[in-house]
Amino acid sequence: MDVDERRTESGIEVKPVYRPEDLAEDFDYREKLGDPGEYPYTRGVHPSMYRGRPWTMRQYAGFGTANETNARFKYLIENGQTGLSVAFDLPTQMGRDSDHELALGEVGRVGVAIDSLLDMRDLFDGIPLKDVSTSMTINATAAILLLLYALVAEEQGVNKQDVTGTTQNDILKEYLARGTYIYPPAPSMRITTDMFAYCKEELPRWNTISISGYHIREAGSTAVQELAFTLSNAIAYVEAALDAGLEVDGFAPRLSFFFNAHNDLFQEVAKYRAARRMWAKLMKERFGATDERSLKLRFHTQTAGSSLTAQQAENNIVRTTVQAISSALGGTQSLHTNAFDEALALPTERSARIALRTQQILAHESGLTGTADPLAGSYYVEALTDAVEEEAWEYIRRIDALGGSVHAIEKRFMQREIEDSAFRYQREVESGERTIVGVNRYGSDGDPDMELHSVDEAILERQTERLAQLREARGNAAVERALRRLKRAAEGSENLLYPMREALENLATVGEVSDTLRDVFGQYRP
Repeated sequence: MDVDERRTESGIEVKPVYRPEDLAEDFDYREKLGDPGEYPYTRGVHPSMYRGRPWTMRQYAGFGTANETNARFKYLIENGQTGLSVAFDLPTQMGRDSDHELALGEVGRVGVAIDSLLDMRDLFDGIPLKDVSTSMTINATAAILLLLYALVAEEQGVNKQDVTGTTQNDILKEYLARGTYIYPPAPSMRITTDMFAYCKEELPRWNTISISGYHIREAGSTAVQELAFTLSNAIAYVEAALDAGLEVDGFAPRLSFFFNAHNDLFQEVAKYRAARRMWAKLMKERFGATDERSLKLRFHTQTAGSSLTAQQAENNIVRTTVQAISSALGGTQSLHTNAFDEALALPTERSARIALRTQQILAHESGLTGTADPLAGSYYVEALTDAVEEEAWEYIRRIDALGGSVHAIEKRFMQREIEDSAFRYQREVESGERTIVGVNRYGSDGDPDMELHSVDEAILERQTERLAQLREARGNAAVERALRRLKRAAEGSENLLYPMREALENLATVGEVSDTLRDVFGQYRP
C-alpha cells in the first residue's frame, strides 16, 4: 500500500483534504440531509436531539444469580444510570436450565442465570418496572424472557401500557455471527413474528426486536458490512411479518437497531447517518410505510468489545471514550460503554463506574449535547456518509439477488465476507500495518496487577437446589397441561406466546418451554 494512501477499515479511500467538489454533483441538501427530525433523518430522529435530554445511559450487566445482578443494577442506578440492560448466561440464552448437563461450567458466567419466574422476580426486586426501561440481550429464548418480565411487571401492578424496553430477538444474526440459536430459521422467524403480533396487542410500548449489527462487527466485519447485513436482516423480518398478515405500520414503529462503535471515529459517524437515511428510504419506497415512526431508525450503541486489549488494559478507557464520542456525534438513542477490564473478566464495580462516568462526562462536560448533528455539512463527513451508503446498497443488492438474508445465510455468503474481513484485519495487525497501541506497538514489560471480578463457584449448586424445590412445590399437572397446549400450538398456527405465558405463569422453566418447542421444531445444525 502506498505510504501516503489512507483508507478506512472498510476500504474507503480517505483524501488528504476535502473540498466542495468531493461531494456528488447532484448533492442536494434537502434531499440528503434535511433538518433533524425530518425525512430522511440523516441528521437525527428528533428535532432537538440531545438538547431535550441526553441519550439513555444503558449499561449492560449480568452475572451469577438474579440477586447478585439485582445488586449491580441498583448500584448502577444509584450512580446515575438511566436504563437497564440485562446480560443472560449461556444456558439461559440456549434454553437450558441450570441443572442440565450441557450447562455445566457456564451457569452465571457471562450473564445472569434465569431458570423460572422466581429468578426474574429476584432480578427486579425493588426496581419499579413502571419507571424503568429495560433492554434484554436474548434471542432464541427472547419470547420466554419477555413474558417472564411482563409477568413480574404485572405482579408489581404495572399497566401493560407502561411496560417499556427492548428484546434483542434478532435470530438471523445468530446464524450469521454469534451462534446462540436453538431452532432452524423458519420456526425461529415464526417465533419472532409471533412476538410482533403479541406485543402489538398486549405490550404496545415494547420494542419487539433490536436488529443487531453489533455482533456482526464483533465477528470481524467492516463498518459497511455491519450496516448492509443488519439492514438486509431487517428487510427479512419486515417481509416475514408482512407474510404473516401484519400491517407494516402496525409493527414497524417498534423495530429498533443495535450498532457497534469502533475506533475509526468519522467512519462510525458516517455509518450511523447513512443507516438512518437508508432505513427511511427502504420503509417508504420498498414497503410503503406511511407512519413517520416507521421511517425513523432508532438505535442503541455499544462500544467495541473486540477492540479491548488485555495488554495495558487502562488504554481501553481511551478507546471507549473515542467510540462513545462517535456514538453521540452519530445520534444514538442509548449507549453502553465497556469497562476497561472486560478483556480479562466481567467488570468490577470500580470499572463499571468508570465506564458510566465516561458517558456522564461526555453528556455534561463536553458540549456534545449542544446541537444536533454538529458534523453536518463537513465535506469529509458528507462524502464519507455517501460512500458508506453506496457500498452498503451494493451489498444489499447482492443479497437480494441471492433471495434475501435467509437464503444468503444458508449459502454462507455473509459468513464468508465476514471471515475474509476478519482475516484481513488480523493480518494487518500481525504485520504491523495496523497499529494497536500496547499490543504491536508501544508495549511494556508487564502490566500492573488489577483487582478482577470472579464468579461464585457455588452458583450451580444454588440454582440446582432452587430448581429441585420449584419442581416439588409447584402444581406440576397445570405445568404439563400448559406445555401440551404449547406443543399443539407449535404443531399448528396459533400464536405461541399465549400458551407460553400460561406455562411460565404456572412456573414452567425456561428449559421445559424450550424443550417443548425443540420436540416440534428440532434443533438447527449448521
